[in-house]
Amino acid sequence: MRARLAALGLALLLGLAAPAPVAAQDRATLVADRVLVSPDGRLIAEGTVEVLYQGRRLRAARIVYDQTADRLTIEGPIVLTDDAGTLILADQAELSADLTEGLLTSARLVLNQQLQLAAAELRRVSGRYTQLSRAVASSCQVCAENPVPLWEIRAARVTHDQQARQIYFDHAQLRVMGLPVVWLPRLRIPDPTLDRATGFLMPRLRTTSELGTGLRLPYFITLGPHRDLTLEPYLGTERMRTLGFRYRQAFRRGEITFDGALSRDRILPGDTRGYLFGRGRFDLPAGFTLAFGVEAVSDDAYLQDYGLSNEDRLDSRLTLTRTRDDEDIALRLIRFHSIRAGEDNAILPSTVIDATWRRRFQLAGGSTTAMLQGHAHRRSSTSVLDSNLDGIPDGRDMARLTARADWRRSWTLPVGLQLTGLGAVTAEVYELGQDPAFASTISRGRASAGVELRWPLLRRESRGATQLIEPVVQLVLSPSNARAVPNEDSRLVEFDEGNLFSLNRFPGADETEAGSRLNLGVSWSRQTPAGWGIETTLGRVVRVQNLGQFSAASGLDGLRSDWLAAVGLSLGDRLSVAGRTLFDDDLDTTKAEVRVDWRGAETALAAGYSWVIADPAEDRPQAISELAFDGSWQINDRWRGRAGARYDFTAARAATAGLGFAWRNECLEVDLSLSRRFTSSTSLTPTTEFGLAVDLLGFGGRSAAGPSRRGPTAEPQKIDRKPELGGGRET
Repeated sequence: MRARLAALGLALLLGLAAPAPVAAQDRATLVADRVLVSPDGRLIAEGTVEVLYQGRRLRAARIVYDQTADRLTIEGPIVLTDDAGTLILADQAELSADLTEGLLTSARLVLNQQLQLAAAELRRVSGRYTQLSRAVASSCQVCAENPVPLWEIRAARVTHDQQARQIYFDHAQLRVMGLPVVWLPRLRIPDPTLDRATGFLMPRLRTTSELGTGLRLPYFITLGPHRDLTLEPYLGTERMRTLGFRYRQAFRRGEITFDGALSRDRILPGDTRGYLFGRGRFDLPAGFTLAFGVEAVSDDAYLQDYGLSNEDRLDSRLTLTRTRDDEDIALRLIRFHSIRAGEDNAILPSTVIDATWRRRFQLAGGSTTAMLQGHAHRRSSTSVLDSNLDGIPDGRDMARLTARADWRRSWTLPVGLQLTGLGAVTAEVYELGQDPAFASTISRGRASAGVELRWPLLRRESRGATQLIEPVVQLVLSPSNARAVPNEDSRLVEFDEGNLFSLNRFPGADETEAGSRLNLGVSWSRQTPAGWGIETTLGRVVRVQNLGQFSAASGLDGLRSDWLAAVGLSLGDRLSVAGRTLFDDDLDTTKAEVRVDWRGAETALAAGYSWVIADPAEDRPQAISELAFDGSWQINDRWRGRAGARYDFTAARAATAGLGFAWRNECLEVDLSLSRRFTSSTSLTPTTEFGLAVDLLGFGGRSAAGPSRRGPTAEPQKIDRKPELGGGRET
């Protein structure tokens, strides 16, 4: 028989009886097989006993309440939980009536279902502290087959502060597979429920052929609920000393992040090297967004030497943008700095300002887009000599104001034909400096018009698959005598299925495709209900006259362009293949690229191949033939491997290669990596790098169930979301 006591009986059990009425949240519930009162006034509950009080739940075999001492004597097995996810297991206990104080023997404390602490005695103090004597802590599973955990922390005394969510160890000893490896007089770590705490993060070991073996030891500092700072000393064997940092702050309407480091090493003896990367974003009234980015480095090779980034052209910028359904506004101020070997920043357009307004509206039954753009850039060089390899005077500066309108309207004709009319009008004014080949002020107007005819033919198969074939003919009329201006932003032209039917294939504003031409193409696609599909496109451009606007590598030169062939294949979510090639009538290839992505239950692979012919007009003296791949595979439930490489067929050697293995269980993660950079330049030398990272899981939001929420490292990362303010730990 199970008895349920309420109100007065429960108040007697937990010492809560009072003349005033008991609040609902202060009432307790007792469930037991038998409840009786002994001759000396003690209340005894036996059988399967369960007590619920203020978010705490106690289960035991027998509970005796002594009203005179206001104490509970409990016989186990005992299970005590609270609303914070803390679990206490014990054989027997003596507790206060409200379960906040007392002593438990042969006890085990489990925090957030991750970290376990076992002790001979466990004492509850003031409902906030849990003190364990002769304790062992670990997040590893322990069973009869594996009685020794992979790692454990033994301590004479452990105190868990439930309110501060901190765990303190006195005379702590870290053991790995039962062997003591580290002794610390005092150790503090966050409990698994804490996301942020000041303290050391897990160290990282890195070995390179240039810098030797080094140890990263990051220290995370909380600066309030919305700010944090990570300091990361990095000490190496080859006279290398580095202090890295990362500062993050979240605001009500934005965030900022700054990463940086200062270094002294043997690569540049006597010099202080370093970098600073910063990002920020703020939401302004009226839908505007203000963003900034800062990228600076002491020397060209620093980022590569320290494995921070593969960027070779840095840009610092300030942008103000607003995008709506029918309007786009953007203002950008950019400062470029090249760290490519052989590039002179004095003759590059290092300072750029750009303002653009676009608006879409309906006009004459069609869709119209109006654009007004102002652009200016400056070179720091004052020379007007034509010594630049691109044919640009070293010091040429430019400012441009552009007004443009595009119009497009479609009609559906009998038998499914689709007729489209389209056109564009542009007016521009240029101001040029330090270029004797052009006038200081140039104004010009440009226009183009076209008509397009499509005939989409759809076929549905008996099993539900659909096929679509669509031939397209587009006639474009453009003047062939546009006034020449310096070409600064339209030097690299791509010819693909995305711009096969375009009025202008130049990527910028300085050049516009001129002359009358036919854009011809046909596409075919097939889709199945299972998600399998294939898409193909074949097309080319035929011109009335060759105006010499395009280089050979673009595939658009001559009266007839190269043939464009593209194919895309997808097999559900597992396999996708995309390929594109340009070839002439003799089947000689100008460009080719293919990419394959495979994602299986245990493997993932991404591979790509690129081929481009040599073209001095695109500053490419040699052809490019390169293969790259990245892959990972789940070897078993513990091991995961990854590999990647990039091979340059033109140079007949690998450019980069890397291999890594990660081992992970419920309480430990080990990551090994090996990489090699084979290329060299005036600022870079071939480098081999080895990395080792070991994480003890179960602390500060770090668990086997998900990614780490620790504090950040000092390596730069692009900001594309709110910063996750992670937790740290201290020794």
